[in-house]
Amino acid sequence: MARVSAAKASAKAPGQPEQTPSEIRRLSTLLEASRALSGALDLKPALHRVLEVLGRHHGAVRSMIALVDEGSNELRVEATDGLITSGTRASYAIGEGITGRVVETGRPIIVPRVSREPLFLHRAADRPELAKQELSYVSVPITLNRKTVGAIGVDLRFRPDRDFERFAKFLGVIAAMVSQALKVSRLVEVERQRLVDENVHLRRELKERYDFSNILGTSGPMRQVCEQIAQVARTNTTVLVRGESGTGKELIAHALHYNSLRANKPFVKVSCAALPDTLIESELFGYEKGAFTGAQSRRRGRFEAADGGTLFLDEIGDVNLSTQVKLLRVLQEREFERLGGTETIRANVRLIAATHKDMEELIAEGRFREDLYYRLNVFSIFVPPLRERKPDLLLLADHFLEKFSREHGKNIKRIATPAIDMLTSYHWPGNVRELENAIERAVVISDGHVIHAHHLPPSLQTAEASGTVMRLSLKDAVSAYEKDLIQDALKTTRGNRAKAARLLNTTKRILNYQVRKYGIDYQRFRA
Repeated sequence: MARVSAAKASAKAPGQPEQTPSEIRRLSTLLEASRALSGALDLKPALHRVLEVLGRHHGAVRSMIALVDEGSNELRVEATDGLITSGTRASYAIGEGITGRVVETGRPIIVPRVSREPLFLHRAADRPELAKQELSYVSVPITLNRKTVGAIGVDLRFRPDRDFERFAKFLGVIAAMVSQALKVSRLVEVERQRLVDENVHLRRELKERYDFSNILGTSGPMRQVCEQIAQVARTNTTVLVRGESGTGKELIAHALHYNSLRANKPFVKVSCAALPDTLIESELFGYEKGAFTGAQSRRRGRFEAADGGTLFLDEIGDVNLSTQVKLLRVLQEREFERLGGTETIRANVRLIAATHKDMEELIAEGRFREDLYYRLNVFSIFVPPLRERKPDLLLLADHFLEKFSREHGKNIKRIATPAIDMLTSYHWPGNVRELENAIERAVVISDGHVIHAHHLPPSLQTAEASGTVMRLSLKDAVSAYEKDLIQDALKTTRGNRAKAARLLNTTKRILNYQVRKYGIDYQRFRA
């Protein structure tokens, strides 16, 4: 077996100066290799360009870069130059052949004469020219975090005077550059995969959160809303969601999107009431550079951002008449132009609109186009106000109690009976949003395990706002509060007066006296 030489084939005379063209070639190689690797999003083409540079500047007949596959622990050829097509699929076991041994030992190997080296496998390519000319082979390891992760191998035409060790050191610099590019590539891939996994997780979480089966409500009006969502969700039909402020129109829009065939595409929300008339058109349709003062570059609008997904136009009744004309065209033709542009853009968008205004009244006043209204009102969903779905109130209150207890680190178990009476008697002009705010306030100021009536907002405790509390004297107010506490204690102990007395830190005799005084039927609390 021919000995693998780690020494140069022919030594230079001592003190011989380095030729300038050779130095220039090396510097040019390093510069081009650095450029190829530094801005590469895809590593394989960059590796191929590095090998092309070696061939162009250093006369490499053939070259390859092989990397260890982490899954199979096999050495696979990732990039080649000058090899036949079949060579791109070559693979090695660690320790097999010259390349495999470089990876196994982590040391460079120089073969001055390939024809005399039986370890050479010739796997990466056929070499019919071996009979005509002698080749040399140099292979250096690619090391990452003190671990050999691959190798660079280069075929050169044999020259007795070639300084192989110098070339191997130079090739080692190239290998170090490849190593850093590989490190960045793997970090990018890990981050990309993390973002993909996070995106999948968030989409799954959103789908579960906005599943229409999770919309709270067992009342007749809410059952009808859920049925309508189930009917229209998986279609591309335009939906108009109507209802008072605070009823949950945006929640309905989310449920429609995340239960549709477009659930994996964007959901883009535009609050038409929050945008001034001068900006809403550019926000919806985008604009070209120079379309107006301050338009420094082209910007995509919300319709383009929602391509393939759903666009939710909240408070559609606040859109000005000039923008309504463009909206009508988008709904009819599914196309539009950016502000200041002439290019026609197709829009594959499902539109969901919402409003709390009386659209018929706006049409009669000339503030909303009738033709646009009929385009929007293909499938209408009316979200009932909270006062019309009182059976859902306690269900919603318990949900918000659990939510805000968790958020604020409280251990609040339930809502006292007097507080429940106050909640159910109130007319809730702010609907579900007002109920949510009221429960959060009660959770914040409560210092126990129960929400009492005095924890609720003052607006629920005044006759002017709710009609639930009469103007009382101090004596009557104290008596009413005392009665509430006794009822709540009896409810907690399921009508057991002895336990209720201990809970209130009093005697059973005094408690019985108060029960008789206030006419409390303790037996109704027994389960």
